[in-house]
Amino acid sequence: MRRILSVLVVCGAATACRAADEAEALARQVAGVAERGQGQEAAVRAAAALSASGPDALLPILKAMNDCNPLARNWLRGAFEAIASRAIETPGQFPADALRAFFDDRANEPRARRLAFEWLAKSDAEAAARIIARSLDDPSSEMRRDAVVVQMQTAAELLEQGDRDAARTAYLAALEGAGDEDQVQELAKVLKDLGHEVNFVQHAGFLMQWTLLGPFDNKNQGGFDVPYPPEQEVALDKEYSYEHDGQSGKTRWMPYTSTKSDGLFDIAGLVAPYKGAIMYATTTFESEATRDVEFRLATPNAWKLWLNGELLFAREEYHRGMFFDQYQVRGRLKPGENRLLLKVCQNEQEDAWAQDWSFQFRVCDLTGRAIPPAPRRTAAAESEASTNP
Repeated sequence: MRRILSVLVVCGAATACRAADEAEALARQVAGVAERGQGQEAAVRAAAALSASGPDALLPILKAMNDCNPLARNWLRGAFEAIASRAIETPGQFPADALRAFFDDRANEPRARRLAFEWLAKSDAEAAARIIARSLDDPSSEMRRDAVVVQMQTAAELLEQGDRDAARTAYLAALEGAGDEDQVQELAKVLKDLGHEVNFVQHAGFLMQWTLLGPFDNKNQGGFDVPYPPEQEVALDKEYSYEHDGQSGKTRWMPYTSTKSDGLFDIAGLVAPYKGAIMYATTTFESEATRDVEFRLATPNAWKLWLNGELLFAREEYHRGMFFDQYQVRGRLKPGENRLLLKVCQNEQEDAWAQDWSFQFRVCDLTGRAIPPAPRRTAAAESEASTNP
């Protein structure tokens, strides 16, 4: 009998291993679909097969989500939820320990960790509440948002009890974790009543000093793909010829500083409300080391972004609204000075709502936390760095 039981255990383990291996292969196939849909037919078949898998497929799916594009991540999420919904209804089938271990590893992709957490919460609400309470510094912006809500509730209770000092401390802790505009503004309001002024621009890390050049012509929206001089070189000491709205002249780079409390850099307000025009905006950002970052931009205008001469992103769309962190663009900073260049295009619409010509711009880590620029290196430090890399 012992021999029979041993054989059954070995067979069961081998079957589980095979199932996990098959799920891993299917998840990799789904993750391999291109963002524009290349390989979609095979990925659709793989996603369907994956959705019919058992609970052993949940961890391979999460791991596949660590390194894939948004299209593949959505398909993997659908497969995960189909499997998890079956497993959580069957006693002993839901692999809570494995999902918790995946979540606890903060090196895993934040959205994949969040998915694991959401299902852990369905299986154990009390454990989820304990996790949220410790998530003010979590790499996942969604986890931090939930943690800020809990921390603000704690602070409000302290305030209701009359302990203003403890409440202020608790609200400041919430502010450390807050990244979303609505939460920061709500915290700023209550902290002001408690004697603490919050600088939203500084907290969010908006870049407020830019040097502008223009206007260049964008009549009939024809200038978006025209490589005007700044796209060849950014030479702040040079003068350029321009044509705009039937007129020609000379233009030079001019520095401007925004004082808007919401981080807005209002081109029309600082320069002039030109129509059918293009302005270039440039600034530098100091980095202590090579690091991956997100440039978070909001604008109602068409735009292009370059980092150190490399085009990172372009979007030709006009007046479809503007909101905090509207666009998120990955880039890699080099040690020392990094040159940012924005091309911001205004069209010729005369509607009142189409007069905005502005942007917000901040530099963040990959979780959305603001990165302050490093102190500018001296010539001696630059020389030492190049001698001792």
